[in-house]
Amino acid sequence: MSIQSEFELAALRRVGSLVERILRRLAERIRPGVSTLELDAACEELLAREGARSAPREEYGFPGAVCISLNEEAVHGIPGRRTIAPGDVVKLDVTAELDGFVADAARTVVVPPVATVSRRIARAARAAFERGLAAATHGAAVREVGRVVEAEVQRRGFRVLRELTGHGTGRRIHEFPSVPNYDEPRARARLEAGMVLTIEPIIAASTSEARVQDDGWTIVARDGSLCAHHEETIVITRGRPIVLTRSLGA
Repeated sequence: MSIQSEFELAALRRVGSLVERILRRLAERIRPGVSTLELDAACEELLAREGARSAPREEYGFPGAVCISLNEEAVHGIPGRRTIAPGDVVKLDVTAELDGFVADAARTVVVPPVATVSRRIARAARAAFERGLAAATHGAAVREVGRVVEAEVQRRGFRVLRELTGHGTGRRIHEFPSVPNYDEPRARARLEAGMVLTIEPIIAASTSEARVQDDGWTIVARDGSLCAHHEETIVITRGRPIVLTRSLGA
């Protein structure tokens, strides 16, 4: 969507703040022995407390309130009986709808003891997001955001999963434009002040290819290598973008 009023911006700030709080509280619960189903129940409770809903479940029928992806799983992991183990790399992806507005964000949480590669890949996803954020200004080409994201990921020794992209959002989960995490010549859109979208580097240790598991939802690195994911919902401005889904909001 493109924001047309202060009312819309305020509504997006509310849902963005909610997503950030839920992610923070879920991350605090992650420890060995906790099941992904327990984390999902906690997310469900936090959403209900605020009168919000899980947007992926409402829009696509996703079987859970939160996507939880472990290790080689990149995105869309289904909560279940699987328990968190020491050293796991956990991706939490929360998309909430509140009063007709949507925000979407993801975090990578590494469970101690932390392997060097786990720390490095989580930091790479976050750093690549920051590079993309800096490039996301009014008038910039979408492909430029992808170019700087992939350059940072490769500089740190990892790969972008090219089938997975950021996207417009705001009223529905996925809106115009698609925001690839690499320099895609077909991504010809230009960013305009007021646009609401996500930047979300989704990266793997040693492949740029992904595949969908038999459950029809969970997407993993094709070679089974470790994955990380960092995502925020932002608003394009004529200066630095507004980040709706982190506590500082900028």
